[in-house]
Amino acid sequence: MKERAQRAIAECQQIALMTEDPGRITRRFLTTPVHDVHALLRVRMEALGMTVRVDAAGNLRGVWQPPGEGVKRLVLGSHIDTVPDAGAFDGVLGVTLALEWVSLAQEIETPFGIEVIAFSEEEGVRFGVPFIGSQAVAGRFDRALLTRRDASGITMEEAIRAFGLDPAGIDEAGAEEDSIGFVEVHIEQGPVLEAEGLSLAVVTGIVGQSRVNLEFAGQANHAGTTPMHLRHDALAGAAEWIAAVEAQAQQINGLAATVGKIEVTPNADNVIAGTTQMTLDARHAHDASRAAAVDALLETANAIAARRGLALQFERTMDQPAVAMDERLTELLSESMVAEGFAAKRMPSGAGHDAMVMASRMPAAMLFLRSPGGISHSPAETVREEDVEASLRVARKFLERLAAEVR
Repeated sequence: MKERAQRAIAECQQIALMTEDPGRITRRFLTTPVHDVHALLRVRMEALGMTVRVDAAGNLRGVWQPPGEGVKRLVLGSHIDTVPDAGAFDGVLGVTLALEWVSLAQEIETPFGIEVIAFSEEEGVRFGVPFIGSQAVAGRFDRALLTRRDASGITMEEAIRAFGLDPAGIDEAGAEEDSIGFVEVHIEQGPVLEAEGLSLAVVTGIVGQSRVNLEFAGQANHAGTTPMHLRHDALAGAAEWIAAVEAQAQQINGLAATVGKIEVTPNADNVIAGTTQMTLDARHAHDASRAAAVDALLETANAIAARRGLALQFERTMDQPAVAMDERLTELLSESMVAEGFAAKRMPSGAGHDAMVMASRMPAAMLFLRSPGGISHSPAETVREEDVEASLRVARKFLERLAAEVR
């Protein structure tokens, strides 16, 4: 397994060189470097005897099918797009490891086939909407998205056509509904496994997520002539609320609440802020707890605005329910970990993944690998070779157990 692990890591490092920005990893939905990634992965897939195609949403898809009629498929994969200035392993490792799973399945002679999907988009960077690739495969793509524009004014439809694809065929990208299931291998992107000294974990579910855009509006005025008690400072109100978000979130077990973006107008050093816009990202494994927390935080924002003589506006832009992973596939992964001598660690995922979208189409499961330093979405993102090797040992056991069930 050591050679397989080294190969999977090396391929991630090679793909990292395929970027829009020389010197840093940035690869958005269907930009030029994606052609290079597809070319590299196509060579690997064809060497494994897989048939390869790119669907109308830009997903690269390779299928290995053993002989026989009516043979079902296990679907594997992750995404190949990145955030700006990314690391080499987020998403991509799940694709290079999936190809090693194909090789393992061929050695085992599984009675089922494997489809590997390199999803074209998961991060939501270029068009402000995530999971474009997996939504198409899950049969959930909203064609209204084709009119969305990126920062350069290019519509999604134009981007798809520029890549050499026909967006009219997106509805045909759906996966086979009788697929055995979907498994995604992914780095944890957090500090839990490292803190516990563990290589791997089985994901029990993916937390629900709410996003809200807020604006505090006050009165821009001269910083030197306006007395403190006569100010309507939008930034001061926002700062009070941001501190309240952190304080309230710390009191609710399992809640993660983040104000990650803030814009101030007029944004001058000698002018009281007239407006302040910001975002709220709230996540929890239990939807009711998340919804109640968001409502409470918005009530706090209203109270702050009223006390300070500010106007408050907000828009809920996302309300993604929590998604549980499939119990049967999750149990098979857990059993395979124990069989290989690893602790059967189970944990929720605080980040969104393609598996949460694919779960609407077929049974889905996830396997996490330790993220050294808990770092992701950063050039410092890395993996340990021994963890990658451990994941492949578990993969072999999983395929053997699944094959025994299918037979």
